Amino acid sequence: MQPESERELSEMVRAATGALRICGGGTRAIGRPVLGEVLSTTGLTGITLYEPGALTLVAQAGTPLAEVEAALAAEGQRLAFEPMDMRALLGREGTPTVGGMVAANASGPRRVQVGACRDSLIGVRFVDGKGEVIKNGGRVMKNVTGYDLVKLMAGSWGTLGVLTECSFKLLPIPETQATLVSDEMTPEGAVATMSRALTTPFEVNGAARGADGRVYLRMEGFAKQVAYRRQALTDALGGAWQVLEHAASVAQWQSLRDVMAFADQPGDVWRVSVKPSDAAAVVARADCPVAMDWGGGLIWALVPEGCDLRSRLGTFSGHATLIRGSDAALPVFHPEPAPVAALAQGLRAKFDPRGVLNPGLMG
Repeated sequence: MQPESERELSEMVRAATGALRICGGGTRAIGRPVLGEVLSTTGLTGITLYEPGALTLVAQAGTPLAEVEAALAAEGQRLAFEPMDMRALLGREGTPTVGGMVAANASGPRRVQVGACRDSLIGVRFVDGKGEVIKNGGRVMKNVTGYDLVKLMAGSWGTLGVLTECSFKLLPIPETQATLVSDEMTPEGAVATMSRALTTPFEVNGAARGADGRVYLRMEGFAKQVAYRRQALTDALGGAWQVLEHAASVAQWQSLRDVMAFADQPGDVWRVSVKPSDAAAVVARADCPVAMDWGGGLIWALVPEGCDLRSRLGTFSGHATLIRGSDAALPVFHPEPAPVAALAQGLRAKFDPRGVLNPGLMG
């Protein structure tokens, strides 16, 4: 099924007698397989409102992300949170869409400064499991009335509603960027260096340790400011640092964002979220090739096929998600504590009482 309008989508959901597998471009397919009729949002396309002066954009859920990014770039603007492109890592084709990006709460390296996708999302329209159209938020940043279903929908993976329209606040594209690159560091040394860099006044908005063991620190802004901050940060940190200028810096962070180091490597890939202060200990217990982002708060781990990384890590403060796996028996999403699971179940009962929207996907 591929509805061409929100009304048609509503009617399809209302008429459903069994499970629906909600999908956009099919590029972020993680979670347990949903056995049901495919309901694609790719027929809901188009930028419905773009006001560069107000730094606001509204697009239908099936709109290709590339179309949105091209329209923004023409006006010198961008989505602040640089969403990850998962196609290479998952070995998939297709076209990333606005709705899929929001449903996954896709967020990249700049999250350390600007937050996740949900933090740039200011309004949504969606169809719930009863076929009712719900609107929350608005098309301007000052709209804060009502329940915050906007943030609830981000990262819900289509289990609470089918997104039809999303509104975003935007940021200007900076004049240039530069990245400092270290020699190889241990996980402990890398976390300490990244933490120190992020607490300086030099506005570091990317702090990662690549699979090559080197630390990458990014700064963006006007060329003269970046040059000054780059030198000041180098002096503050000490040691020897290479510099990647604008184009090379952009390419490097796209590679880090999309975990290209593991894209063509055999094995399973896990995404582990932890407190940066715990990152080095978690990496040691993982005992496998890793890449780190968000100053150590995000760990990408490459393990042998079928390896249950959660069992290997044991108890830790955070969660591990199986992004690319070969063992269908392993839960993809981290088991929720009982109180959180009860809240999630209550939300699903409220928004999808018939259990037709991506049932079992996050189970």
